Formats: sequence, structure tokens, C-alpha cells
Amino acid sequence: MMSAHFSRLKRYFIAGVGVWLLILFGVSRMFLLSDVSDELIPRLARQTDGRKSSADEAARIDTVLEKIEKLQKQNDVLNMRLRNLRSSKEKDGNNGNADGSSDNSDATSEEYLAPSKQFEFARRKLDSGIIEFWRYASAHLKTLNEVRDPDKVENLVKEMVDFMTEQKRVILADIDNVERTSGVLEWKNDKAQQLSAVVQNRLKHLQNPANCSKARRLRCGINKACGFGCQLHHVTYCLMAGYALNRTVILDSKNWRYSRKGWESMFLPLSETCTLKDAAGYIPWKDTPENYEAPVVELPIIDNIQTASGNNKRPEWLPQAVPADLFSRIHAFHKNPPIWWLGQLLAYLWRYQKSTVTMMEELTNELHYKSPIVGVHVRRTDKIGTEASKHEVEEYMRKVAEYFDQLDVKMNKTQVRRVYLATDDPTVFREAREKFPDYEVIGNFKSMESAGLNKRYSDESLRGIITDINFLSHSDHLVCTFSSQVCRLAYELMQARVADATDNYDSLDDVYYYGGQNSHNLEAILPHEARTPEEISFKKGDLLGIAGNHWDGYSKGENLETNKRGIFPSYKAVEHFVTVEMPRYEDKEV
Repeated sequence: MMSAHFSRLKRYFIAGVGVWLLILFGVSRMFLLSDVSDELIPRLARQTDGRKSSADEAARIDTVLEKIEKLQKQNDVLNMRLRNLRSSKEKDGNNGNADGSSDNSDATSEEYLAPSKQFEFARRKLDSGIIEFWRYASAHLKTLNEVRDPDKVENLVKEMVDFMTEQKRVILADIDNVERTSGVLEWKNDKAQQLSAVVQNRLKHLQNPANCSKARRLRCGINKACGFGCQLHHVTYCLMAGYALNRTVILDSKNWRYSRKGWESMFLPLSETCTLKDAAGYIPWKDTPENYEAPVVELPIIDNIQTASGNNKRPEWLPQAVPADLFSRIHAFHKNPPIWWLGQLLAYLWRYQKSTVTMMEELTNELHYKSPIVGVHVRRTDKIGTEASKHEVEEYMRKVAEYFDQLDVKMNKTQVRRVYLATDDPTVFREAREKFPDYEVIGNFKSMESAGLNKRYSDESLRGIITDINFLSHSDHLVCTFSSQVCRLAYELMQARVADATDNYDSLDDVYYYGGQNSHNLEAILPHEARTPEEISFKKGDLLGIAGNHWDGYSKGENLETNKRGIFPSYKAVEHFVTVEMPRYEDKEV
């Protein structure tokens, strides 16, 4: 009995300390500013002529303060740029090159701004919260180690978990507050919108050559022998190849299993200047110099690309690679550039016909779909027991509850707990409503009924699955299983809607992956010595092939240096991103 209690304790300890370490690591990377003077903002009196300000006057003064603060930030930027210009001119005069050009490789382009008082106060609170979290955890773990009564152990563990859970929520809310008061969120949104416009414009020009007969083309057949999510990922892979190979993608959706009307029954065409006739006379794609000059090639499915390549190699541009000229710009505002890149490719494909837009607008109003809302996808009828395990409704709703508990702390008020439930089994919807009456559970009954295996390949089913993915991708948070193509599609599309939606999900099984991707590796940022036979050791800088996340502070993988497989602390490794040189497209006017 005692061993069982202490086994549970170990799990709680790992989870609690793991959360603390992850938070500390994230915060240490996000915020580098230390204490600064808060005297940069002029002090405006709240009283004038010996009388107290009215509420309206106080509000006007607050508005003036905010405007002054913004002006001061802009002034700081201008002063920094002026200093950089002066520095550059001095370099031009003293260190000019023979051709008259200057070498500014050592000049910094960073612009360090004085933070607002609100930011500094928020940062201090966050700093204190992390320290207090560790003080509590370390002190109570020592106490726990001295307790011998099993009942007291159980009670103390419950008390600790409840306390640490609440404190974790406060710390995460403080991190959000620091981001908000620092102006980081606004900056990230601006950068994301700007780069999204660039990428979408590149795709638009690639897909619409002035003379299609003179453009190099790539034929892509949509009818891969799989479901909708898989087929959409196949078309995404085609567009990815078109971008990497500088070829216009021509989609063949004739006799589409989901709709005889083809792709354009729901979505805009991939090209306005090329038609399927322009894909005639194609030859199979190969990764050879001779094939490069072929006017039209047909891409094999991603599963067969290595054998079809002609050199028995997988192309470097396959997921999760990112164009080299975009990577740094994406990584500036997004935690996981490969997913943002995939989201942009999907966003180009996922452009609705006017009739589809109307359908979505009507359903949005009919369902009363609005934020805050969590999108939940429960898979039931296909691949359960083969590719995926069954997860009960309670498992999904626990994650939903965690999200809303955190949101209540962040917003400092109780939120309506709204859920959009997408499922291929209507009984799941009824079960969720019956078991969780405190939640506003909404969903599209037509999509549930048409998702059955006997109705799956029909126009009605197509409208249903597109509707579900639409609403899942527009949710504030996603709870699903990444073993599902539909779940991953919604997650990818979410990246094109939010500046950085990397962490806006909970997966009940797999980590994110793209079917047919090249190896997905992590890089060790801290060394690790195995403490149990189940663990693996590694040095800082070692590459670790990721096999999965246990969602308990540990991940599973293989040390590619030693070929040893096992588990390791998740916080000791980060994503190892792959960049690939692709065509440098001219960024024409958007």
C-alpha cells in the first residue's frame, strides 16, 4: 500500500517540478529585461485646483498617459535608428571598402526600448511567482519525505497538487500579462500578418503564370485512396512540392470520391490561368536533372516518393522543412516555423467559394458559435483499434476544463464554457451534453450523421467535414488526437489564423507529425545521465529522434549518436528545425 502511494507521489512530483522547469525555461528566454527606472513616463496629477478628478477626467488622463507612453516608445526607436545611422556613417568614413561600399556586418539592428511601468510590474510579479512556486514545492517535498503515515501522505499529496495547480495557473496568467504589457503580442500579430501576405502573394503568382503553356507544371491527382483529411494533406504536399520545384500545381479532381463536382464545388481553384488541359502530356516526377526541364510532371504520393525519385533519396523539402529565406522571419514570432509554413500552404488551398462562405456564416449564426470556445474532435468509427486507441468523452472534457480554469484566472472572471464538438458518432454528442450540463456543447448534427462509413463519400459528407474543420480551426483551443488527420488539419489551419497557435491544443495521443515526413528530431540543450534502465543518456547537442511525448514530463526517442532508445526529460531538448534552400521568389506588390 505504501509503495503504491509513493509511486503516485513520484508522478505528481515529476509533473509539478516539470511544469516549474518548463515555465522557468520559457520565461528566461522570453524576457531579458531587468529592473529599470519607471520615471520615464511623466507623472500627471490626479487632482487639479485642489479637487478630485471625475471618472471621465480620470479616463481621459489615462488615455493621455497611454498616448504619451506610445510617443516615448516611438521616440526611443527613432533615437536608436539615428544613432545607428550616425554609426554607419562613421564606419563609411573610417572603414570604407575599396568599391566605396560599407561593411555593416558588426552593426546591430536591435532596438532596445525602455519598458512601460505596467510591463515592469508584471515582470516582477512573474519573477516572484516562480520563486514562490519553487519555495513551496521544495519545502513540502521535504516534509513529505518525512511522513510515514500513508493516509497523511495521500492528504498532503492532494493538498500539494491542488496548491501547485492553482499557482501554475497564476504564473501562466502572469506570463500572458507580461506579453500583453510589453507590446509583444501586438508586434507578433503585425509580423505574422506581414509575412502571411508575402507568402500568400508568392503562392498566388506561382499558381497564376501569365502564359501557362510556358510555365513548368506539376500535376496532382486528389483521389488518393484515403479519407478527406489524408487527401487534403496530399494536396498540401503537392503545393509544397510546387513551391520547392518552382512548378505551378494543377489539381485533377475529376470523379473525386467526395464529390463528382470536384474541388471547385467548395473551394476556389488553385489556378485561374491553368486548367487540367495544361497538365496533359505529363511524365512521372523524378529527382534528376533531366526531369527538371520537363514541362509537366506528375507527383507520386508521399508514401512512394523515395522509390519514385530515381536516386532512392527523399527530397529535403518534405515536411517538416522550411524555406531558408523565410525561417528566421517566421521564428521571430512563431515557436514552431514548420507548422506555420504548412498552415500557410493550407490557407492558400482552403479558400472558399462564395456559396461556402454563405454556408459557414449561416451555420455560425445558427449554432451561436463565438469565443471563448474549445474545439473538440472525438474520433470513433474509423481506425479505432488499428491506428488509434479509443478515448472516453471524460478524457477530452478534463482537458477542456483545464483550459477554462486557466482562462478564468487569466481574465479574472468566470467564462461561459462553450464547446464545439465534432464527431463521427452522434451518440458522443448526446453523451457530452448529458454528462456535462455546465458546458454549452454545440455541434453540427448533419456532419455527424453524414460522417458514418456508409455515407462518408458524398456531397453531404464533404460539406459536413469541411464545416467541422472550419469551426475546429477557429476555436481558441483544440482538444483532439493527433493520430487523426482531421485534428492535424484543424491545428495547421489555426496557425494561419493566429500569430502563434503552437500551444493552443491538447492531444490525447501523439505529438504533431505530418504523414510521410522526413525524420523529426529534437536537439539536446542540456546533458542527461540515465537514472533508470528505461532512460537514455545524451550530451548537449546530440540529436534525438522523437517517438512520442508521454505528457508526464518525459518523452520517448532515440539518441542518434548512440542508437539507444528510451525516455528522457522533455525539458532537456528542443525542436531541431531543418531549413532548405528553395527558389527565392520575387516579392511583388501584394
